[in-house]
Amino acid sequence: MLTWKEVINFSVKGNPTPDKRVEKTEAEWKSLLTPEQFRITRLKGTERPHSGALCSIHEAGRYNCICCNTPLFDSTIKFESGTGWPSFTQPIKENAIKYERDTAFGMVRVEVMCNTCDAHLGHVFPDGPEPSGLRYCINSESMQLEQEITNEQ
Repeated sequence: MLTWKEVINFSVKGNPTPDKRVEKTEAEWKSLLTPEQFRITRLKGTERPHSGALCSIHEAGRYNCICCNTPLFDSTIKFESGTGWPSFTQPIKENAIKYERDTAFGMVRVEVMCNTCDAHLGHVFPDGPEPSGLRYCINSESMQLEQEITNEQ
């Protein structure tokens, strides 16, 4: 389980190696994404709080990167943070997320990105629930839910 100290270490000393890399030109990303998805994931934008489609969804499944389909978060670690963005306590794998220090807007935060394609996802904060104490605050537009299929017979 990742801790805040490990997150800070990744942001300062370097990130874990991803399983694979996906790189595309700006034109290729624009052709694959909606304008809002492009603005958020490729230009480091943010959606308005409580506006994202994934804020109130709690179906079982995985949340994958909208750009490269890399699994990022599992629905079992999603929680209601009251912030207006989908929130998670841990990534699905340690090397799924890339961390960078973000000093935009006069504050110091830790930006989180897809470690496979560098898509901007949101930020991580040390004010989440136990046991990790982490809150990954993620834009809905940067992910897609791959719902778990249940066998009902």
